[in-house]
Amino acid sequence: MNKNEFIDRVADLSNMSKADATRAVDAVFDAITAALKKGDDVRLVGFGTFSATKRKAREGRNPRTGETIQIPPSTQPKFAPGKGLKDALN
Repeated sequence: MNKNEFIDRVADLSNMSKADATRAVDAVFDAITAALKKGDDVRLVGFGTFSATKRKAREGRNPRTGETIQIPPSTQPKFAPGKGLKDALN
């Protein structure tokens, strides 16, 4: 399912227009992104938790040349599914 299919599904399930559903989905994504940028976790009870983890700088290897390179530190998003989501899939 891509973003447009997701928006269509939200519009169908909530009896919203496609334009309203697009704004709602974009607002949710923007709110999660903003919270993660601030360093906050987003906990959606029954669904899961979005968090950001810091990765240290490290040495890597260029697969083409075998040359050692420095990989800079970065912040990566992480999602941990909640019990409700796990139970719904099993």
